[in-house]
Amino acid sequence: MQEYTRTQTLVANLPYTVMVVTGAASIAWGFDFSAGALAVAACYLAYGVAGAVWIMIFICRYCSYYDTRGCPCGYGVLAAKLVRKGEQECFATKFKRHIPVIVPLWLIPVACGVIALSRTYSKGLAGLLAVFAVNAFVILPLVSRRHACSECPQKQRCPWMAQSKNAT
Repeated sequence: MQEYTRTQTLVANLPYTVMVVTGAASIAWGFDFSAGALAVAACYLAYGVAGAVWIMIFICRYCSYYDTRGCPCGYGVLAAKLVRKGEQECFATKFKRHIPVIVPLWLIPVACGVIALSRTYSKGLAGLLAVFAVNAFVILPLVSRRHACSECPQKQRCPWMAQSKNAT
């Protein structure tokens, strides 16, 4: 098992971080940085952090990487500080059950951006949404599948990788 350095872990988390930050910026910009827009953007940022913690608590405890530096994003080590280890045989079931909790992170900025652009078109906002979309729907999944997932000892049982195989 490869062990990841702190720098590698930081780099592995960049696509998710960029997605959450550009998503929040899109929400704020889309509604003219009003107090309400800033509040919703702040809630979205908090949801991004909470989503990562949710994954650590409800999925990572069942992962082979639990409490190891073998997890590229570092969640395995953090999960061990939050919860006790679960049975690895439950990983696929827990993954399927809990991943939908974070799916709205990919959808909320797009919905807000489309609403805002339909009211008043802005090249800047359209560009920011394009950056969000390319990162969230292309770069983040590609990095996960090609990097973290390709080395994962559970990839044969993982619903994400099974879905990836069926898509290709």
